[in-house]
Amino acid sequence: MHLKALTLRGFKSFASATTLRFEPGITCVVGPNGSGKSNVVDALSWVMGEQGAKPLRGGKMEDVIFAGTTGRPPLGRAEVSLTIDNSDGALPIDYAEVTITRIMFRGGASEYQINGDTCRLLDIQELLSDSGIGREMHVIVGQGQLDSVLHADPTGRRAFIEEAAGVLKHRKRKEKALRKLDAMQANLSRVQDLTDELRRQLKPLGRQAAVARRAAVIQAELRDARLRLLADDLVRLRAALQAELDDEAALKERRRAAEAALQEALEREAALEDEVRRLTPRLQRAQHTWHELSRLAERVRGTVSLADARVRSATAPPPEERRGRDPEDLEREAARVREQEAELQAALEAAERALEDTVAHRAELERSLAAEERRLKDAARALADRREGLARLTGQVGAARSRAAAAQAEIDRLAAGRDDARDRAAAAQEEYERLKAESDALDADDAELTAAHEAAQQELAEAEAAFTTARETATEAERRRAAVQARHDALALGLRRKDGTGALLDARDRLAGLLGPAAEVLSVAPGYEVPVAAALGAAADALAVTGPAAAAEALRILRKHDAGRAALLLAGAPEPVPGPGRTDGVTLAADLVRGPAELLPAVRRLLRDVAVVDTLEDAERLVHARPALIAVTAEGDLLGAHFAQGGSAGAPSLLEVQASVDEAAAELADLAVRCDALAVRQEEAAGRRRACQARVQELGERRRTADRERSAAAQQVARLAGQARAAAGEAERTGAAVARAREALERAVEEAEELAERLLVAEEEPAEEEPDTSVRDRLNADGANARQTEMEARLQVRTHEERVKGLAGRADSLDRAARAEREARARAEQRRALLRHEAETAGAVAAGARRLLAHIEVSLVRAEQERSAAEAAKAAREQDLAAARAEGRDLKAELDTLTDSVHRGEVLGAEKRLRIEQLEGRALEELGVEPAALIAEYGPDQLVPPAPPADGEALPDDPEHPRNRPRPFVRVEQEKRLRSAERAYQQLGKVNPLALEEFAALEERHRFLSEQLDDLRKTRAHLLQVVKEVDERVEQVFTEAYRDTAREFEGVFSRLFPGGEGRLVLTDPDDMLTTGVDVEARPPGKKVKRLSLLSGGERSLTAVALLVSIFKARPSPFYVMDEVEAALDDTNLQRLIRIMQELQESSQLIVITHQKRTMEVADALYGVSMQGDGVSKVISQRLR
Repeated sequence: MHLKALTLRGFKSFASATTLRFEPGITCVVGPNGSGKSNVVDALSWVMGEQGAKPLRGGKMEDVIFAGTTGRPPLGRAEVSLTIDNSDGALPIDYAEVTITRIMFRGGASEYQINGDTCRLLDIQELLSDSGIGREMHVIVGQGQLDSVLHADPTGRRAFIEEAAGVLKHRKRKEKALRKLDAMQANLSRVQDLTDELRRQLKPLGRQAAVARRAAVIQAELRDARLRLLADDLVRLRAALQAELDDEAALKERRRAAEAALQEALEREAALEDEVRRLTPRLQRAQHTWHELSRLAERVRGTVSLADARVRSATAPPPEERRGRDPEDLEREAARVREQEAELQAALEAAERALEDTVAHRAELERSLAAEERRLKDAARALADRREGLARLTGQVGAARSRAAAAQAEIDRLAAGRDDARDRAAAAQEEYERLKAESDALDADDAELTAAHEAAQQELAEAEAAFTTARETATEAERRRAAVQARHDALALGLRRKDGTGALLDARDRLAGLLGPAAEVLSVAPGYEVPVAAALGAAADALAVTGPAAAAEALRILRKHDAGRAALLLAGAPEPVPGPGRTDGVTLAADLVRGPAELLPAVRRLLRDVAVVDTLEDAERLVHARPALIAVTAEGDLLGAHFAQGGSAGAPSLLEVQASVDEAAAELADLAVRCDALAVRQEEAAGRRRACQARVQELGERRRTADRERSAAAQQVARLAGQARAAAGEAERTGAAVARAREALERAVEEAEELAERLLVAEEEPAEEEPDTSVRDRLNADGANARQTEMEARLQVRTHEERVKGLAGRADSLDRAARAEREARARAEQRRALLRHEAETAGAVAAGARRLLAHIEVSLVRAEQERSAAEAAKAAREQDLAAARAEGRDLKAELDTLTDSVHRGEVLGAEKRLRIEQLEGRALEELGVEPAALIAEYGPDQLVPPAPPADGEALPDDPEHPRNRPRPFVRVEQEKRLRSAERAYQQLGKVNPLALEEFAALEERHRFLSEQLDDLRKTRAHLLQVVKEVDERVEQVFTEAYRDTAREFEGVFSRLFPGGEGRLVLTDPDDMLTTGVDVEARPPGKKVKRLSLLSGGERSLTAVALLVSIFKARPSPFYVMDEVEAALDDTNLQRLIRIMQELQESSQLIVITHQKRTMEVADALYGVSMQGDGVSKVISQRLR
């Protein structure tokens, strides 16, 4: 088993999550002072269950939470996780790796976890203690641990050995058993007192139980009589209800018959309505059929007329047909036309050849003309070019001058835009500077607001803490007051007497001379209640009365009511005669009592010659010196020359209880005042907290408002900065454009000047002559003649083409006319055949239609008959339906009459049933008897058992005697019996109905407490045996651990002090349970053995030797040492390092050190540093 990792989050200076991973061997943690090295040790101690803030170098436990620095805010919780390698099973848990986590919040709440599961602190402590890591953390040797070892007394050094040996859990077991014994002793005394008190209460309660038993007999008589009378009433009502139900059944039978007749009438009515409804469709169908047949007959008649007309039309003689030319003639004419077409085609081809020649001649002339035209055009172009050049140069000069003017105008416009952009940029920059200053001012205000807000939050936190403290203090005070109130009530309850004294107090109104309990009217000097009560004896619990007469009356009351016995203290007694003994130099008990003057003489008589001393030894000396005096000790033991009384503590007297009640009442008054003051403080703290909350809220709102204003200002500043940059850019671009426009202006001026010079030169050159056009005119005339010849040739070709085309169409037309004539003659023949067929079809249709018309007329007659029959049947059924409806109305009236009669009967029956239910409810609620059981057991047909015997009555022994035999039920006798029992019950007077139960419960409680008393005694004996066994175990374990430690100490001391001598000695070797352990150390060359006489280094080295001896005698899985070698020189340091190397063979060592030699033997180094942010950081380096 060894430590694997330690993770810190928010613990002290480790604000960020930091993990240190350990390996078996020696791990050194190094770093400058104040960097947080020792916080690693504190974290280990804290996560393993340390509950004190002082061992963690803090004022309160919340100090372990990171408190914040100037650069980092405080955190709300601290969390440390320790991971342990449990592969060897040293921890009693089924995990090879165990992670223990402890979390603490600023509110004070804590959480503990084992492998992520929430657990208790006790679970972690028990888990670690079974592996040799005790609650006192002896495995962690902090910076102050050596001092504690050096300054420890022998008992403290014994505790170090016990912690390593695991004795603590045995001692805890013993302490638990002793606490149980202490609590059990109080329980024993209390149970004994309760048992005696219950024994005194049983007798008067037994008499009350006898009265209650007699009352129970009379109540049984009352109950039996009431039940029998109630059963008789119930039987009579049920009989009357049955008669009513019979009449109701007869009426219901008649009503059922009337309902049946009405139902039959309604069914007949419904059947007739159904028949009428069924006849209606029949009549409608008959009418529809008649109408349809009539329409069909008319249509058939029309069909006959139409067919006859078709026959006449088809058989009429056809009109005279017109015939065309003979098709063969037309075909011969088409052949002649085709011959003419061939002749014209030949003429057309000759005309086309002539046209081609004409076209070629005209093309040649046109080419010559085109060449001439080009020559003339070139000459004209040259002339035009000169003229155009002059005009163009003139235009270019004007254009150049216009461009120059335009460039100048553009320069003026751009210059104006540039100036405007510069003005806008300057205005935007000025506005930007102004808003930037406002934004800076807002930032400064925000810093002030932030500081004020943080201060208000700090003040709120302080107010919250003050309020929490006030609330917790007030709650604690209220809790204390509740505890004191409960104690006061319990003590006041103990003042209530249940013996004769209590009976006299209850009869205070009948006892005029009663002054009250002596414990109330008398007061004793504080601290002397026990001896004074012991000296007074029974008088301490007595009642004070005015004199003998009142005392005699009180005794008579006790005897009359058998209320037990009581002690009485009489007022008005004469002053006692001083005794023969000397009372100088002693404290007399009579001088410690104060009270009414008339009662003090009686007290002085009782306390005459009684002196108060501290112990029995003082009492012995006093009685031996002055035999006439009686000495009473502070613990209540009495000792005289001829009498003594005392022993172990008994039950407290009323004087002691009254004093405790007064003390509790005084404390209650003080606590009430304190609670009121704390409530005021809490309210003031709450008011301050509310004010702070309001201030924080107000500042928070102001900060949010300021943030919004700063955001708006920042946006405005950014916008203006953008505008300024845009205006500056625009001004720069406009300036560049002005420069470019000036360059264009210069170029335009230069171009205008150059063009003006060229125009002047061109105007000075001589003009050219116009070209000759005679050749072109001749070629134009020849061309016109050629085109005219070509046109005539084209006209001749077109004429021949038209004639050829006309003849070609004429031949085709004649062919088509021949085909059309043949087709017309074929269609005429087909039409004549169709007319013959239509005539035959129309004749057949006319004949069929006449036969159909005859059948339709027959069907029409039948449909007429069916329509008449349906109308007659419907009329008959409607008449029957009217009669059925009249009969139904009569039967409904009769049914309503019967229903009213039945309802009246049901109301009468309901009233009787309600009365029966009331009687049954009385039987069940008042007497607890079910109605069925009431009739079966107490009905009038049941015999009445004999009455129980009266007081002093002896029943006859003969079971057949009339007194012992049941008799028939007679209502008059039972009513008389009820009245007699009621009188007898009234004569009993006040009856305690719970006396029987209380007596039985009291008996049972008395028996139970007696058994509990025996159990407590047995348990006490068992606990004593447990304490004995624990002592034996502790003695055995400590003896073994001490011997091993002493042996190891001698060896370690001789190695750390070569030539020296050291050993451990017991202060009381005969008592190994309580003996302490002393250290004798003699360094070489010295004779002193006491630690106090050694030098500082020698004492530190001796303390280290003792701790190392304990470590070697009872090894633990790991040890943590925090700068234990800081005060050693090199020689002693080297010796200690060798011992550390031996320890690492069985245990893991984690050493906080500044020593270089210690670092050299480490297997791994962890460096802890702290920068300006106040947060510890860790770096690691494995050396092996």
